[in-house]
Amino acid sequence: MTSIPYAKSACAVAAVVLSSIALCEAFTLPTPRRSIQRAELTSTNAVTRNRLDDCFNDICDGFIRPTLFAAALAASIFSSQPAFADGTPNEDVAQPTTSSKLNGPPAYDEAWGLIKKYALDQKYNGQDWDEAYAKYMKDVSSTSTDEGQIMKATSNLVGSLGDKYSRVLDMDMYTRIQKFDLIGVGCTLMPDPTTKEIIVGAPPVQDSAAFQAGLKVGDAVLAVNGVDTMGRTAFDIIDQISESPDASKVTFTIRSGGEYRDVTMKRELLDVKDPVSYRVSETRADGTKVGYVRVSEFNSRVKPSLDAALRDLEGQGVGAYVLDLRGNPGGAFQSAVEIAGLFMSDKLATDVVDGNGVALKFRTSKNKVAIDPSDPIAIWVDGRSASASEVLSGALRDNCRAVVMGDQSFGKGLVQAVYGLKNGYGLVLTVAKYLTPNGTDINKVGIVPDVSKEDALPSSPGFVPFFGSDTSRVDFNDVKTRMSSPMCSSIE
Repeated sequence: MTSIPYAKSACAVAAVVLSSIALCEAFTLPTPRRSIQRAELTSTNAVTRNRLDDCFNDICDGFIRPTLFAAALAASIFSSQPAFADGTPNEDVAQPTTSSKLNGPPAYDEAWGLIKKYALDQKYNGQDWDEAYAKYMKDVSSTSTDEGQIMKATSNLVGSLGDKYSRVLDMDMYTRIQKFDLIGVGCTLMPDPTTKEIIVGAPPVQDSAAFQAGLKVGDAVLAVNGVDTMGRTAFDIIDQISESPDASKVTFTIRSGGEYRDVTMKRELLDVKDPVSYRVSETRADGTKVGYVRVSEFNSRVKPSLDAALRDLEGQGVGAYVLDLRGNPGGAFQSAVEIAGLFMSDKLATDVVDGNGVALKFRTSKNKVAIDPSDPIAIWVDGRSASASEVLSGALRDNCRAVVMGDQSFGKGLVQAVYGLKNGYGLVLTVAKYLTPNGTDINKVGIVPDVSKEDALPSSPGFVPFFGSDTSRVDFNDVKTRMSSPMCSSIE
């Protein structure tokens, strides 16, 4: 999305895929203090729609059963350089103060170091984190090759945080995060903290296109499809790739050691369904055409699909909109920010605050608005609208661009990062919280609607054809009034 000052130790693009995105999107500028970095954010609340009713409580509890797991990150994803690159300890990763070096199995040490550095709870659930390192590794030899034993110890270490959203992902679950991979080649991109070049920040996903092409941690990505990456943000790269969402290949210009080469890789975006459905729902007596748009989740297809839908509706003469986010559990955080940019240009979308209180402001893109800026917008939410859905709702409402209607939303205001570990597993870690543009912390509270469900929404849920998309009860004159001064003061 947009470039912002970042610190040397901030997290990078990724975890799952700026490659993904979902993950991290950011680039650093030198600053003296630790700070979070922009990341591709995706939500731990995003799950497959199958059996959603049965598993929503699991999602709300922060742990999605493996058979239903769809993505990582709650409202967003940050990612950082792995603790060990090519087997060598990273100097930027935390070390226990009680010893000069980490001496456990690499995956355990990576997880410990990432938590030490990036956890939102810098008190680690009341533990001395150095003591926790020894406590949970006591039954594991530093030379152990028993993957099950190592990852059990790692899971116990993570579990000691007492955070229902932080957890270890097995290789299959980590690979499936590629549902939110906007690039589709299975590698993590991040800015080098020293050179500011974009590099491969973690081992590529096993058997992915990047893996098969031989990309390695530390390889510099000098260009994507011939466009230089220096000085660009991850948001810029995502936007570039999103311009051709159905392109079957992507080319990286790589510098590995002293060698330069172009690597063309086949994009594998999995079988991700289009989450957007829309129609002209009615033409009112005054001639106003109303466009109904439903977004079921924020996956890798949502932004281009919604952009096309809005422009099609505009072409049909629509002058008022209902954006239905009921039952939408979230997805890629940065997609929520990008989508906000389809309704408003260069506005604050959200503040993300890390464990040290350092805030990062996410703004919408410039000049990407898809509809008339004066068109009134009603957003429908319910108790299952979570995470990225709440980011988008809060961004549009606080900027006087929309009015929220329905039931109080779920209330997921925490940010998880997904980190790729050296052994192919992943770590989901709560690293920050987000605030709406006016500074509201919605965690465990949710977005409180401006207009109740009883006053404006159909009785049927959004997934019921036709009846669930009945917009006739929405008073768009009231929406316009609520969006204007003095009832609403926009955030700059």
